[in-house]
Amino acid sequence: MTAVPRDNRPDIADLLTFYASAGVDEALEDEPVNRFAEAASKPPGRAPATVTPPTGEKGAALPRSTSVSRAEMGERQAAAPAVRAPSGTATVPDEAQAALARQLAMTAATLEELRQHMAAFDGCNLKYTAKNLVFADGNPNAAVMLVGEAPGRDEDIEGLPFVGRSGRLLDRMLAAIGLDRTSAYIANVIPWRPPGNRTPTPHETEICRPFIERQIELVNPKVLVNLGGPSAKTLLNTTEGILRLRGNWRVHTTASGIAIPAMPTLHPAYLLRTPAHKKLAWRDFLEVKAKLRALG
Repeated sequence: MTAVPRDNRPDIADLLTFYASAGVDEALEDEPVNRFAEAASKPPGRAPATVTPPTGEKGAALPRSTSVSRAEMGERQAAAPAVRAPSGTATVPDEAQAALARQLAMTAATLEELRQHMAAFDGCNLKYTAKNLVFADGNPNAAVMLVGEAPGRDEDIEGLPFVGRSGRLLDRMLAAIGLDRTSAYIANVIPWRPPGNRTPTPHETEICRPFIERQIELVNPKVLVNLGGPSAKTLLNTTEGILRLRGNWRVHTTASGIAIPAMPTLHPAYLLRTPAHKKLAWRDFLEVKAKLRALG
């Protein structure tokens, strides 16, 4: 086997990036385990040594894994009874769950009632990997509502949208036009964090769409700001990219027929990666400020 040149081997940053994209964002043990050292220390010809298993939440040891041949594993699987998933567990989002989401959203008469419906809704599989429902933050009576795509790790922990690095940048962007979280309302299209901050699937987005559309309708802001391409595409029914969309006023029409001026702009997380485009977002926020002044 040809050895991989040392210069082409992945470094620790590449490895951590791989883990993050795979959804591995929490350590299982306090100390790292060197599996290579374990393998080197085993006497030749002996069965692999067992490793002390981690314990569960209540201190009970988890079952040890043993070495089983493929043939034996096949026999065990054939003899084992079929295991069904719990009745409340969502797996693949389907049209029935989307229809239920639409029904629940339509019957919510207040934001608090909508939040309760979303907290009880089990039709989106993202709920089972998230820690918290991230409903909204800010003033529901504000004239401007900002909508992003989905919560990140910090948002999932605190249960509030835009509280991490991108949230701090968003706060500065709002302050630049004389606003803050007491004069703005902030939410996301997806209220549960996708594992590993992966991109939500189209099915997951469609299931959550009725909730955010009803949330916008109940807030009834004078101006809607779409933070990033996914929010703009979902709520403005377009396939255009955010760099083409941004800076141009669009219209979000609610289920009751109310037309709300919408300004698509760049997501703060994108601006952290591409600071040269902050000037574009600044122009967009100046447009929002001028629109709010014109609407009174």
